[in-house]
Amino acid sequence: MNFNFTEEQNMLRDTVRSFVDKEIMPFITDWDREGQFDPTIYNKLANLGLMGVCIPEEYGGSGMDYNALAIVCEELERGDTAFRTAVSVHTGLNSMTLLQWGNEEQKQKYLTPQAEGSKIGAFGLTEPGAGSDVAALQSTAVKDGDHYILNGSKTWISLCDVADHFLVFAYTDKSKKHHGISAFIVDRTWDGFSSKAIKGKHGIRSGNTGELFFDNVKVPAENLLGEEGEGFKIAMSALDNGRFTVAAGAVGQIMACIESSVKYCHERETFGKSIGRHQLVQQMIAKMEAGLQMSRLLVYRAGELKNEGKRNTRETSLAKWQACDFANKAADDAMQIHGAYGYSDEYPVERYLRNSKAPVIYEGTREIHTVMQAEYVLGYRTDKPLNNMLPAWNPNKELV
Repeated sequence: MNFNFTEEQNMLRDTVRSFVDKEIMPFITDWDREGQFDPTIYNKLANLGLMGVCIPEEYGGSGMDYNALAIVCEELERGDTAFRTAVSVHTGLNSMTLLQWGNEEQKQKYLTPQAEGSKIGAFGLTEPGAGSDVAALQSTAVKDGDHYILNGSKTWISLCDVADHFLVFAYTDKSKKHHGISAFIVDRTWDGFSSKAIKGKHGIRSGNTGELFFDNVKVPAENLLGEEGEGFKIAMSALDNGRFTVAAGAVGQIMACIESSVKYCHERETFGKSIGRHQLVQQMIAKMEAGLQMSRLLVYRAGELKNEGKRNTRETSLAKWQACDFANKAADDAMQIHGAYGYSDEYPVERYLRNSKAPVIYEGTREIHTVMQAEYVLGYRTDKPLNNMLPAWNPNKELV
């Protein structure tokens, strides 16, 4: 594995970092205080080609590799988790799934405008009674001529009020349990669709999260993604992509915790010296750095497997679990380093701590990933290549 970034990847990091410093950092404290969501950010991301960074140019994307997506997520979460989440959902969960499973007509109609950034995509899997237990979902889609009639609801859906297209999972045959789940591309303009934001969140307050409702929504049959009964398989492959972006974002949050803590260590003095000279503070800084380096290696290893067109469920799960745990611990230590000041939003570390909790829960709780990793080691779980895989990355910038 080559650990050196290409010139193009270094330029990408500089571009996103500059964007975050200019467009997010000066405003994020007020946005977070007010629970304000600023959708104009996505137009600016689109203008930089970041909404489809790893989508082939033929479908409106920038045609970069999958680790380029990790770089974008790292740098965006350094600004705030809400903006990494937007790219995770739009690109990781939705667009990459369309690239992997969509037919040519679906790619032209839905993937291309999403990669260009003129349309926003989201992902509808979680329900009030179905989170880790995906098979417990209650939404149904009943075939009626050349349409499916979709009924049900989803919750904790990022971009619920702003996305144009949603990948929605529902039962087409409950008797087959998870083999009876199917996936559909749903347009928010259709009759019977509605959404509602969730207020009072612990963290990621400047992000749009909420519920989706489907009341006899007529979904054209051509909007079935894959085949009937492939929904569970599609959802799990989508999570391989979404979890990858969440893990990369956690790396960015650890970076932010280190930057804020180092700055404060050089500003604050106790007992006649900078607090960075105290060994217990140094211990916390050292643990952050170790977490950063280990997490980054896990993320880019998973990215390389994606670039090679290989299944990466095990590696992505490990990266997501560990990086998010490291980020949560780094945020806790960063607040401790800041002392009483860390408890106030005068400094960003209290926001980092609030934001760091959600990624430990969504897209597979730490408990789910713990079980997954143990089952791999024990031989209870093995991964077979999927019939549909993300296309491998060609160094000549062509996806094959």
